[in-house]
Amino acid sequence: MKIFLITLFISAFVLFGCSNSAGLQILEGKNSPAEIGKLLLADFHSRKDFMMYNVAEFSSIHYAEACAAFGALKVAGKLGDTSSIKKIFKRYERVAEDGPANTKNHVDANVYGILPLELFIQTGDSAYFREGIELADIQWENPLPNGMTNQTRYWIDDIYMIASLQVQAYRATGKMIYLERAALEIDSYIKKLQQPNGLFFHGNESKLFWGRGNGWVAAGLAELLSELPETNPYYSSIRDGYIKMMNSLKTFQCEDGMWRQLIDNPEAWKETSSSAMFGYAICVGVKKGLLDKNQFKPVYEKAWNSLCNYVNADGKIREVCVGTGQVNDVNYYLERPRVTGDFHGQAPMLWFAYSLLEK
Repeated sequence: MKIFLITLFISAFVLFGCSNSAGLQILEGKNSPAEIGKLLLADFHSRKDFMMYNVAEFSSIHYAEACAAFGALKVAGKLGDTSSIKKIFKRYERVAEDGPANTKNHVDANVYGILPLELFIQTGDSAYFREGIELADIQWENPLPNGMTNQTRYWIDDIYMIASLQVQAYRATGKMIYLERAALEIDSYIKKLQQPNGLFFHGNESKLFWGRGNGWVAAGLAELLSELPETNPYYSSIRDGYIKMMNSLKTFQCEDGMWRQLIDNPEAWKETSSSAMFGYAICVGVKKGLLDKNQFKPVYEKAWNSLCNYVNADGKIREVCVGTGQVNDVNYYLERPRVTGDFHGQAPMLWFAYSLLEK
């Protein structure tokens, strides 16, 4: 019965919410979001094992895999690919009961909740809802005196990790409290961390503008503003911080459409995960009316066309920076290893693809 209901929900989702409608203009050829999306999905399905996050404090499925699976679900839905959707369900259906377990309430572990919440949104299966909403709610257990989550640490990637989870909880429930939490949190991060040029230092220990760190910021702001009502008391300041950042990114985009490992350093190599995150954030902004279409549509189109050149025939993306801690040394960033097929790069390319497939 459960399989029948999932199939029924998938069919309805594809038919009424996620198929390519006749009015949707999709780029043609090998660089089309549909064709690249298919390659990315094929690569995702080829992964046998979970990507794990194991550190001293906790162990969980890695946030990069959660973000990639979230993107894969969205792309599959836009393409009407029910086979892919079922495969993703199968991969994660027993995580809540059988593990691997999320062994500690931590900002980098809780973000996994965006995935079961998306599974719930697409299937209506209450088990996924319970799994995801618990991670969203415990993020605000024992909040700080100012109302912010006790997971607050003012690392720039938190802007995505916190905002995306709370936004997904809102999408799953319709309860404004989740957007109010996220807005309170992200407004504080912007005021504390955004620099005069619109970008964000990697952290207190690195006064450098690392690409992917800023990518998490850009994507998190886009996710929040895609749902946050203008009546929210923090809306204007969050929108202004977002627009300030997007205007800055526009000036630092390379001629071929990419952005660099260190955004403002002309000697830095061109890096794909950050470029996909920026392209995604700008595409969302244009489609939501936050950014001027005439100015910014060419920016994200150029980014997409350039990124497609980094996608191998097997769907794996090249020139992805490995995980990177804070070090206040330019050469540390310039010399970071580059890998192919890492979920840190696959995830934002999936986001970018589904944002292009949106009306």
